[in-house]
Amino acid sequence: MVAPARATLSDRAAAVVQRSWQGRGALSAALLPAAAAFEAIATARRALFARGWRKSKRLPVPVVVVGNLVVGGAGKTPTTIAVVELLARRGYAVGIVSRGYGRTGSGIALVTRDASAQAVGDEPLLLQRRTGVPVAVGADRVRAGHALLRAHPGIDVIVSDDGLQHLALERDVEVLVFDERGAGNGRLLPAGPLRERLPPALGPDQIALYNAAAPTTPLPGYLAQRSLAGVTPLDAWWTGAAPMRGALESLRDREVFAVAGLARPERFFAMLRDDGLHIVECALGDHADFRSLPWPTGTTDVVLTEKDAIKLAPTRPMGTRVWVARLDFVPEPGFGSALLALLPPPPPIGPNGNSPP
Repeated sequence: MVAPARATLSDRAAAVVQRSWQGRGALSAALLPAAAAFEAIATARRALFARGWRKSKRLPVPVVVVGNLVVGGAGKTPTTIAVVELLARRGYAVGIVSRGYGRTGSGIALVTRDASAQAVGDEPLLLQRRTGVPVAVGADRVRAGHALLRAHPGIDVIVSDDGLQHLALERDVEVLVFDERGAGNGRLLPAGPLRERLPPALGPDQIALYNAAAPTTPLPGYLAQRSLAGVTPLDAWWTGAAPMRGALESLRDREVFAVAGLARPERFFAMLRDDGLHIVECALGDHADFRSLPWPTGTTDVVLTEKDAIKLAPTRPMGTRVWVARLDFVPEPGFGSALLALLPPPPPIGPNGNSPP
């Protein structure tokens, strides 16, 4: 029998700290000295770039950075997918650079469809499979961008998945993603969820996108709507099969084991319940590696996220029916217009179907 996975001590400690970010209680107050040190280091680092002692480097093509001011789970990955798809529909040849968090390798790597999540990171591999565009990973986003352009010289815009604080990469647009937490208690890590202070106003190259029912900070911005498009059997998901709404509805008449290795799994569980499913929750740590299966023997149906599915080979014995839930994430139309207004138009298409040199 395979025992259900349990949260580690570090996961439980992190959950306690994150709950403290909802207010300004004793634990958050106790962490204020550490937050002051964090802010001092971040401020000094920004000053190095602002004064030219460290240089931001520009890539040969425009760069759109998608990132969070708050730590973890605000909706950065679905926003990146939405931005890539929007630009591709408007005629851009898009590439993605990402850090590749959690991967075992180092240096720069190009992400292929047959790469493993262990080698390139779960989110970059998911981004490549969902969008079909070239992806490169590396802690140095500038080097990753150059490697991507050498391998795919037709790319005319790069989207950086995360990297808001990666100041070495010069950018043309910053998309700031917020969820229902907004700026939390307004404090910096570890006393609060902020990686940097919430700005009093957006800069001319910044757009705020709210993964929530309404704006959750004073910054003006656009809303995005999340919904479940349906589910797909794991083996069919790996072949690119479309999600099936009917299959999702058919799961309503039975108990389903729901798995989520996310920073904020409760949102995924709530979406399943809102769709009428009766679920047993299994919350794993963010970027869970699935070396052991988290559901017990005898489980009939399992529903998990695409970020988790990317780490489960379809040939692996599962002992149950595994369904992959597909999330639709659609920003309101004004977001696309605001983004395109900050970018040069895509190069014209030549007679041979390619952009002219």
